[in-house]
Amino acid sequence: MIQTIPPQSGVAFKLAAGQKLKISDPKGEQVSDLVAFNAHDIREKISSGKTLDYESTIFITKGNFLWSNRSQKMLKILEDTNGLNDFLLAPCSPETFKIIYDNHDYHPSCFENLHTNLVPFGITPDEIPNAFNVFMNVPVAPDGKLSVLAPTSKAGDFMILEAMMDLIIGMTACSAEQSNNYSFKPIEWEILA
Repeated sequence: MIQTIPPQSGVAFKLAAGQKLKISDPKGEQVSDLVAFNAHDIREKISSGKTLDYESTIFITKGNFLWSNRSQKMLKILEDTNGLNDFLLAPCSPETFKIIYDNHDYHPSCFENLHTNLVPFGITPDEIPNAFNVFMNVPVAPDGKLSVLAPTSKAGDFMILEAMMDLIIGMTACSAEQSNNYSFKPIEWEILA
């Protein structure tokens, strides 16, 4: 059954080993932050550093694995119709909007949406790792400078990931203006048998 994450919100759920997770961008140009934890020991979690190290690329897409901080495979990307994702930048947070956007008022954030939805699983804010940013467009210039550009995902683009272990998944429909071409839209997800 297809589930919807409303704009600027999040969700958390269990994904059993062997199950497949389909993440879809129904309207285009919308990022989804994804984090994963070992369902039997939440101290083991998705790791940007280990993934970039073992996959030997910053361009994580179809055929790549997402690795844990304990050097275990957590998810395999089976399909990725957009092909452009980010694993360098952290989830947007209240501090993101103060520092990058000079916005000192309340603003929804992926960090808040992840940690509030993961609380029932015993996961605290300090345990939230860097997210795998599905559909996010973060080019790296020759001098190393990072940019955040509009996602290249179009309506209907999707990714399918297979769980390599029993997982707790946290996901968002990202809340950062730059990441989503200054428009907030939903993300759809579905657990496939």
